[in-house]
Amino acid sequence: MRDRARDIRGVRGAGLIALTLLSACSSDLVPRGRVSTASKPVLPTAPPPLELRQCLAKLQSQSVAFTPLPDQNFGGGCSARGSVKLLDIGVPATNLGAMTCPLAANFAAWTRYGVQPAARVIWGAEIARIETFGTYNCRPIAGSGKLSEHAHSNAIDVAAFVLNDGRRITVEQGWSGDKQTRQFLKIVHMSACKRFNTVLSPDYNVAHRDHFHFDMGGKGGFCR
Repeated sequence: MRDRARDIRGVRGAGLIALTLLSACSSDLVPRGRVSTASKPVLPTAPPPLELRQCLAKLQSQSVAFTPLPDQNFGGGCSARGSVKLLDIGVPATNLGAMTCPLAANFAAWTRYGVQPAARVIWGAEIARIETFGTYNCRPIAGSGKLSEHAHSNAIDVAAFVLNDGRRITVEQGWSGDKQTRQFLKIVHMSACKRFNTVLSPDYNVAHRDHFHFDMGGKGGFCR
């Protein structure tokens, strides 16, 4: 009888141990307060449009350092799609934010094949820096309710050029300045007209008295 009682107690003890172990294992498999669910499959992202892929390849062929940026909508109709961040175009440029790839490619080409040669011919110097007022800006065109191309990262405003001898040529002062400065700014202005769809200078209106505006909007061919 004593042996049978010990056996019964042993069975009960083993049962308690088993229940304890099962409870512990259960808590490891499904943490308290969480429901075990199957993970959702990750859908592959669509490749960039052909036109964008061709533009990115063009930037690479020009030995331009850049970073592709994710598409973003900022509300109010403002967005940055198919944009890049220029890192190195051969000449330092200030305030470069998101730029559509075509704008970036043309800006890099304008700097290399328009601005730099003009500085060598007119000034006998190299361009050390291009100063801009920036690229993306969620705002309307001055004096209207229509969004600017800046609101789509599709425009850039160029304010000044700094030479490697320290001279600084500003659009505001140089557009009506001495003959040599006017010649340089006219050359780079006409070079821009061959690359960007819209080019605006101080001749356009007072809002552009201190910079060149370049964008890739519209049908092209508007140069003032």
